Amino acid sequence: MITLSLIGIGTGNLDHVTLAAVRVLNNADLILLPRKGEAKSDLIDLRRLLCERLLEAPVTTQIVEFDLPSRDGRNDGVRDNYLGTVDDWHAAIANVWAQLMEEHLPNGGQVGMLVWGDPSLYDSSLRITQRLSAVGKQVDVEVVPGITSLQVLTAEHKIPLNALAEPVHITTGRRLRERGWPSDAATVAVMLDSGGAFTTLPQADTYIWWGAYLGMDKQCLIKGRLSEVGDQIVQRRAELRDTHGWIMDIYLLARQPLL
Repeated sequence: MITLSLIGIGTGNLDHVTLAAVRVLNNADLILLPRKGEAKSDLIDLRRLLCERLLEAPVTTQIVEFDLPSRDGRNDGVRDNYLGTVDDWHAAIANVWAQLMEEHLPNGGQVGMLVWGDPSLYDSSLRITQRLSAVGKQVDVEVVPGITSLQVLTAEHKIPLNALAEPVHITTGRRLRERGWPSDAATVAVMLDSGGAFTTLPQADTYIWWGAYLGMDKQCLIKGRLSEVGDQIVQRRAELRDTHGWIMDIYLLARQPLL
């Protein structure tokens, strides 16, 4: 039997990896490291560094790197087509996971997957594990929570996530463009924005706290009234993406200062 541990590793800072994550990592017989292409080589470099620094017996632990199947983004403009494409992509990833487990742990054991941030927040690892049975691989799943980019964003800006006694809405850039400001939220956290979804909102009475590469040495933060810093964020984001070849960013929006 395979036990698959989805280990949240935070956003790029070794100090943010929990003691539970270190323990589970060291119990693994096999660690699978996904490669997402040259543009995002920083992501696998960090995973390699975590293994190098945190494994007590790296020689006896199998570490296997694999190329993550790519997603067909041609139909992203239509929601149903987008969901269908993601569904196919997840199925392809599950098939790769199953093949690697069968090849490297044919008699069972403990597999560790290092998940960026936390497996619960805009990450599909848990959904992919549900597909393993469809490709003939039965696994027990263990989840080790990690520090999310949202937590790091609020910590770095030194703000609470919510306005006093008010709800928080977590959404994507796509949804923000399609639906605008959620009617029942005082603050809105936006993830997976391809760039500048906040420009569709009223500028004068909106505040933004933005961060890119949170927890990493190239971290960048900008905050202020959207009317004053919105253009700066769009420009800086484009510059950073050109420089590094990829970008991960997140931001929090509010109708009023949070402190």
